[in-house]
Amino acid sequence: MMDSELAKLYGTETRVLNQAVRRNRERFPEDFVLELNNQEVTSLRSQSVILKPGRGEHRKYAPLAFTEHGAIMAATVLNSPRAVQMTVYVVRAFVKMRESLLVNAVLAREVAALKTRVDEMDASTRQQFEQVFEAILSLSGPPAGKQ
Repeated sequence: MMDSELAKLYGTETRVLNQAVRRNRERFPEDFVLELNNQEVTSLRSQSVILKPGRGEHRKYAPLAFTEHGAIMAATVLNSPRAVQMTVYVVRAFVKMRESLLVNAVLAREVAALKTRVDEMDASTRQQFEQVFEAILSLSGPPAGKQ
């Protein structure tokens, strides 16, 4: 998550968030926060096409990108009521996402094991199971027309 978006989420300015991170650098190892390099900054800037005119509208430092753990740690260094509240939401969102991924991975393994067993059955039974597998896959994918 980019620093500017995380700052909005926590109800603070980007510069305040980045200053808090720089003052507490020991809490943010490389796998928590990444500072974008010049090429990445240029790529982001070219996507926004128009920069705001005027003094103070440009960034002094390269943007920071936060991982899941970095986003949570950022709330601890901000220590505002909004940051504390948002930490609860962020933690819940990541837990829910992880649970969802885990359920899908377990289901995929079980379907693969079942498919191996079905390959050993007669042709008629295999055809019926293929129809069941197709139905399961259609339910686990994106809704029709949304691809």
